[in-house]
Amino acid sequence: MNRPLVQNVRLFIDGALLSYIALFRWLRPAAYLASKVIMPLNQILFFTLLGMYATGRDNASFYVIGNALQLTAVSGIYGVTMSVGGDRWDGTLPYLFGTPANRAALFLGRAFFHILDGMLGVVLGFFWGVVLLGLDLSHTSLPTLGLIVLVTTLSSSGLGLLMGCLSLITRNIMFINNTVYFLLLIFSGANIPLDSLPLWMQSFAQGLPLTRGIAAARAVIAGQTVHDVVPLLGGELLIAVVYTSLGYALFRWFEHQAKMRGTLEAI
Repeated sequence: MNRPLVQNVRLFIDGALLSYIALFRWLRPAAYLASKVIMPLNQILFFTLLGMYATGRDNASFYVIGNALQLTAVSGIYGVTMSVGGDRWDGTLPYLFGTPANRAALFLGRAFFHILDGMLGVVLGFFWGVVLLGLDLSHTSLPTLGLIVLVTTLSSSGLGLLMGCLSLITRNIMFINNTVYFLLLIFSGANIPLDSLPLWMQSFAQGLPLTRGIAAARAVIAGQTVHDVVPLLGGELLIAVVYTSLGYALFRWFEHQAKMRGTLEAI
């Protein structure tokens, strides 16, 4: 067996686990409950009830599905940003940049457990939708829906990796995170049909995570098959690759600049 490959896989797993435990701010039960259970429930109820009031009860599933998929951004943006930026905030950035370990394994590992956590959040969102708001999943291929959730979580985590790198050079990353999160509520189609938006907003939405994932989830829940949503899934996966690649390139550039300037503790 290829020894460097085994070492990189072990580094990926160990780094992912340790960074999640050491740098994740939601590991306290009260903080996790508030951020990953109560807040998502409030978001789904708020936008669904508001949408039902404005457009009728028959459109409830539109808002439930959109906001359930939108929850991937909670872990994908906030969680991943915390794990990447936490190295700076907690003073471990010099050790990260000083180690000869594989950078890709270290960088991608920061998102691994947040991807799993994000998928769990979507499942919880659908659970609330079924139990409280009557979401009908009887015509849904659950394996296909699970694949959509995975790909959508990957794309939002890719954006989180990019924003996590920005947290290495700014102290206002949470302001940026909040801005991006709420912009996604508008541009992703979670709460406003994309075809009702101006053309420039529709075009901008195509370059963002969640847009195609939400559309694919609505299609599958309506009874369409995996073959019908392959183009949407392919586009969402491409978004994930692009944002992750940009984040990694930025991470390596920041490391180079920090070493050139001798400022490993703060870029």
